[in-house]
Amino acid sequence: MTIKEIQNEIIDEFSIFDDWMERYDYIIELGKSLSYMDDEYKTEDNLINGCQSKVWLKTELEDGKLIFKADGDAILTKGIVALLLRVFSNQTPKDILENELFFVDEISLKEHLSPTRANGLVSMIKQFKLYALVYQSKLS
Repeated sequence: MTIKEIQNEIIDEFSIFDDWMERYDYIIELGKSLSYMDDEYKTEDNLINGCQSKVWLKTELEDGKLIFKADGDAILTKGIVALLLRVFSNQTPKDILENELFFVDEISLKEHLSPTRANGLVSMIKQFKLYALVYQSKLS
């Protein structure tokens, strides 16, 4: 699936919920389904700066696509990073860099987070894009 298709799918999923408490519950469930990240990758090098909670992000390039793994120490944060993994993982660095991330605004995610969590969300997105930029420059 393309990044745009995945984002539209997320928007559709969030549209079925009547209120933000249900959306929070859904995000928390997504966090619980996040695959386990080995402790050996929970290092300072993989830690995303700017997050209220600890969030680790690691990536590898496989067959021209970035495969991200992430974990966090707070359940809501894990859910947010699970959404970002869904959008960005298994995409080429070029696609990650060229596609606008519109689902966050469409579902009003930032507006329903505390200011520190909203800042953390921005930091997470920047880190995904930074990894894509690094790998894109290696491929060029």
